[in-house]
Amino acid sequence: MKKLVLPTSIVGSLPKPSWLAPPEKLWSPWKLEGNQLYEGKQDALRISLQEQQLAGVDIISDGEQTRQHFVTTFIEHLSGVDFVNRKVVKIRDRYDASVPIVVGEVARQKSVFVDDAKFLRKQTNKPIKWALPGPMTMVDTLYDDHYKSREKLAWEFAKALNEEARELQDAGVDIIQFDEPAFNVFFNEVNDWGMEVLERAIEGLTCETAIHICYGYGIKANNDWKNTLGSEWRQYEEIFPKIQNSAIDIVSLECHNSNVPYNLMELVRGKKVMVGAIDVATNTIETPEEVAATLRKALEFVNIENLYPSTNCGMAPLSRDVARGKLNALSAGAKIIRKEFGV
Repeated sequence: MKKLVLPTSIVGSLPKPSWLAPPEKLWSPWKLEGNQLYEGKQDALRISLQEQQLAGVDIISDGEQTRQHFVTTFIEHLSGVDFVNRKVVKIRDRYDASVPIVVGEVARQKSVFVDDAKFLRKQTNKPIKWALPGPMTMVDTLYDDHYKSREKLAWEFAKALNEEARELQDAGVDIIQFDEPAFNVFFNEVNDWGMEVLERAIEGLTCETAIHICYGYGIKANNDWKNTLGSEWRQYEEIFPKIQNSAIDIVSLECHNSNVPYNLMELVRGKKVMVGAIDVATNTIETPEEVAATLRKALEFVNIENLYPSTNCGMAPLSRDVARGKLNALSAGAKIIRKEFGV
């Protein structure tokens, strides 16, 4: 079978159905409980799959339908973390959030997403991608009252993530993506220990691995931060050289409607690149030609066989109609470029 060129995918969440959780918000609480919640999550997973298939998305994800938040849902299943007594911390040096507290040794007690991944695998023959939070972003999304060291805690998280990733691989996941928005903020830590810790999380994997580094969901705190970054966003310049020398296969970056210079992709030449061609911080639906224009620019720095059209970040805060329109635009834009290149 001929390998598909420019395979499309989303990098994070899709909106949840309103009967499962209040729409268009992060950390949205479940409306169901017990077995109804279990069945509701599976139904939402089916809907997410259908939305992607109808839009022509090539690499299927779960759209984070079975988790409340891309970081804390994984942490909930670890020992040593207190979710009852919480503290307010500044996340990514941008906004305050009430977060759980690390009170003892953290360890993975059992699989977190493996059953969900097995369920998704049974529903489609397409390649599937599963996202896990990266160790540094996990550290930055809670209060540590035990290790008193971001690095030490990150190594423990990496161990737990590796255990989960290996089981996800065995469940039939083709690509495991680690979400590390913290990489765009804490450059010194990334270069001192962050990349090394992430490689511990992918140790022994034979499936493809990806790192997703964006400028955040389209929420006010993130948008306000972006407005302070000036006419060029060069954060990737600080961390791409380290990623280039890593074992990570795919690099995801925010691109469309951002001030990221396209030539920074040259720093990861040879890697596969998930180019964000959909802006998740606006309700405006891109045209296929706008998506194609982003991909054309990226192709100056990424070989076509290594270019994976994608979204900038997750779309949980958007309406389902808007998210659906953006998925359609992503696929249509990729088709334009395939036709232009005769692939």
